[in-house]
Amino acid sequence: MSHFTPLASGLGGVLLGVASSLLFLLNGRILGISGIVSLPAAPGGDRLWRGVFLAGLFTGALALLAFDGGALALASESTVPTAIGAGVLVGVGTRMSNGCTSGHGLCGLARLSKRSLVATLVFMATAALTVFVVRHVLHAGAAS
Repeated sequence: MSHFTPLASGLGGVLLGVASSLLFLLNGRILGISGIVSLPAAPGGDRLWRGVFLAGLFTGALALLAFDGGALALASESTVPTAIGAGVLVGVGTRMSNGCTSGHGLCGLARLSKRSLVATLVFMATAALTVFVVRHVLHAGAAS
């Protein structure tokens, strides 16, 4: 079973592009979620817009649940501990690479940053290798 939805995926891409462009044009800031989430370490003037941005993420998720009637399917069949472990690894990776997929992949590539190109290539290669190992070597999460 495929979870790919071209219309929703395309609309999501457009919204990400618009949001990252507006943040850069109106605020001079790069839309990188790992940097925005570090709210407590943010300078005083940055806390308000970061808090509003994060509130918008949560509000959007709640609105999706409300409009979907609570029947929102999980995109992954992984267990909660696996998802938590994966989240921790992503957090460590974003600190090591000095940014995340949104900062490097969306904004860095748009600014033609060589560092962001290398980071994005490493993200994508690592993701592809991880999926291959999990599905074909460990035989976990393979579609039936």
